[in-house]
Amino acid sequence: MAGEAIDEKQGAPVKRLGGVVIRIAGDSGDGMQLTGDRFTAETAAYGNDLSTLPNFPAEIRAPAGTLPGVSAFQLHFADHDILTPGDAPDVLVAMNPAALKANLKDVPRGGTVIVNTDEFTSRALTKVGYPANPLESGELDAYQVHRVALTSSTVKALEGHPLSRKEAERAKNMYALGLLSWLYNRPTDRTLAFLDQKFGKRPDIAAANRAAFLAGWNYGETTEEFAVSYEVAPAALPAGRYRNISGNLALAYGLVAASRRSGLPLFLGAYPITPASDILHELSKHKNFGVRTFQAEDEIAGIGAALGASFGGALGVTTSSGPGIALKAETIGLAVSLELPLVICDIQRGGPSTGLPTKTEQADLLQAMFGRNGEAPVPVVAPRSPSDCFYAAIEAARIAITYRTPVFLLSDGYLANGSEPWQVPNVDELPDLHVEFATAPPEGEVFLPYQRDPETLARPWAIPGTPGLEHRIGGIEKADLTGEISYDPANHDFMVRTRQAKVDRIADTIEPLEVDDPGGGARVLVLGWGSTYGPAQAACRKVRAGGGKVAHAHLRHLNPFPANLGEVLSRYDRVLIPEMNLGQLALLVRAKYLVDAVGYNKVRGLPFTSAELTDVINGLIGELVPAGGFADA
Repeated sequence: MAGEAIDEKQGAPVKRLGGVVIRIAGDSGDGMQLTGDRFTAETAAYGNDLSTLPNFPAEIRAPAGTLPGVSAFQLHFADHDILTPGDAPDVLVAMNPAALKANLKDVPRGGTVIVNTDEFTSRALTKVGYPANPLESGELDAYQVHRVALTSSTVKALEGHPLSRKEAERAKNMYALGLLSWLYNRPTDRTLAFLDQKFGKRPDIAAANRAAFLAGWNYGETTEEFAVSYEVAPAALPAGRYRNISGNLALAYGLVAASRRSGLPLFLGAYPITPASDILHELSKHKNFGVRTFQAEDEIAGIGAALGASFGGALGVTTSSGPGIALKAETIGLAVSLELPLVICDIQRGGPSTGLPTKTEQADLLQAMFGRNGEAPVPVVAPRSPSDCFYAAIEAARIAITYRTPVFLLSDGYLANGSEPWQVPNVDELPDLHVEFATAPPEGEVFLPYQRDPETLARPWAIPGTPGLEHRIGGIEKADLTGEISYDPANHDFMVRTRQAKVDRIADTIEPLEVDDPGGGARVLVLGWGSTYGPAQAACRKVRAGGGKVAHAHLRHLNPFPANLGEVLSRYDRVLIPEMNLGQLALLVRAKYLVDAVGYNKVRGLPFTSAELTDVINGLIGELVPAGGFADA
């Protein structure tokens, strides 16, 4: 726990902390994600900086009491700027033996463990392979253990409510939330209002959850089990209006903002798939902003409808994950040939095939770059944090509209489900994406659908049905200017090179790559993309705090690269590229810039920790010969 101080508050000791990492774990059906979401919402309202990491199984209702069925939610909140959900939990709330066994290895010695003692029955212990009760065997002696009978205390608190025992037991997550809210001095009003709203059609259920929540709070207030409570002061964030936001929600809002700033109606054609489905769910709520959502019968139909909407003058969007992107490949190639704007949101997950639907990975970069037949270049944009998904969506739409091209937006499960504070922007200050559609040519002239803008090489966007703009579309190669079918070898070579040149020109409108190198003098550069930003930047801070020098640069645009990337790479003796794949960006960087980049690669379904990256960076720094020195013989 970061920086501690002791204070007195109404006679009870309050320990002031700079930050804390809490992990709540239990069965996937026990409401762990809801509990985490509500604690996060209260923490955001309190004004802390925060970062979250939900971690849950793919099954709708995984086997109860088993290790594969454990669902967890980790929250890191602090009174200062933070970048990750934390490397390890300071506090673990274990609702059953499976949750304890699956997560205890991550808790450092001396950490706090709150255990629901009611669930530690001989049957539950045997199911997860405990030969003896860890609460009695001494296995937890290295930790600060608080034994709380959460289940039975919840049932007792709900006596008098018209619920069965089983129904009453289901409210134990609210009891735990109430206890945590007391323990960390979180406000409660919003949670109580949330319960009233969520269960508004079931007043008895709403009343029971309220009672369980308040009982948990009162238990903390009156028990001697907890000698102190804790307080983490609000963070000193830049002035503005903030809200907590997840990556998928931010991405959905970004698409709506792009629609409003372009004046184009937004059309989403999608098939539900984890972890992208929340974007479809969210956009379906915004018909008042001219958003139309189409839940298609399959992935191919979804992107086909989105491309058709783009042809009709809308901002066409399709969302999916790796398996769905594979099915969409042919239509993406068609969009390249038609040269129409299309935003393709790939919320990456563990693969191949069905893989790990609820776990994160960055293994679709090469698929986005090359996963089509023929020379079919597609720009690629990647957000770096949950809130950055908003701006990445706008940037993807800008490129698609301006250059008349499909664009990949590569998010991942870590960003999609994670959350952080987001400063709500002024819409009028967002980029102007206004579109000029093609107009009928002067009398006597013929419309040329592939006559290009000399600056962007984009072709005209002609709304079907406009008199004088009739033209041919389809997947067969087009003749330059006229768009007629052409099998001419020279024309095909010209069109292939022109489509590539159009994508290359996007680099002219990309900001130069910025390098974080305080004081200069670093010889090691950490180059990242996507969700590795937080762990990489946090690791660089730790290295510098220890006296080391390291530079950090992070790519938003992966195709094309920023124009100055080659020059940036040339400044450093070592380039480290951490990725949640087996080295896909490293492959691209090595091929294009002939740089001997060092990859650090893991595909565990979990984000990197800042501690492991700190060790890797320090190792690279230690390998370098001092400037002006000589290697040992």
